[in-house]
Amino acid sequence: MLRNCLLSLITIVCSVLCAASWGQAAPPQQANAVSDKAVQRIVKEVRHELLMLPYLDVFDYLAYKVDGYNVTLMGQVTRPTLKSDSERAVKSIEGVEQVDNQIEVLPPSPMDDRLRLQLYRAIYGFAPLQKYALGVQKPIRIIVKSGHVTLEGVVDNQADKNTAGIRANGVPGIFGVVNNLQVVPN
Repeated sequence: MLRNCLLSLITIVCSVLCAASWGQAAPPQQANAVSDKAVQRIVKEVRHELLMLPYLDVFDYLAYKVDGYNVTLMGQVTRPTLKSDSERAVKSIEGVEQVDNQIEVLPPSPMDDRLRLQLYRAIYGFAPLQKYALGVQKPIRIIVKSGHVTLEGVVDNQADKNTAGIRANGVPGIFGVVNNLQVVPN
């Protein structure tokens, strides 16, 4: 917000100075003003580009924040190439000026890999939660880092959120579960 105000002030000062040097008065214009429509388009395209990444799977979580023409990428991924692919895909979107890539690459660990498979079976193999396994993009993301589990994503109701947390807590060998699932009814 402060940055936008400063940019607007600089633009106004430059407009006035340029008009004075040419001997004509011109109304100040905001060259870097971002319309809501432009931001909505960028948000939609960032989401699309991230979902279309070929190696994005249930054990990766990507999030983003759009601030004008700047995009901040966040989350955790299991492959370093997914971090760079995400940044490259977002940079290619028309109108995006800067990408701040804060995606964390999870350390490789055979123990974490074993836990990921067990958690997948425990959550997606359980009858009430099997409906979430039907789509290509799984809505429940399972993030495992050094034996600590975080569930990210969306579910239809509070019962499904609680069930996923209980199923994850039942997997032997984990140190704790953080259930960040959001309830978004259909």
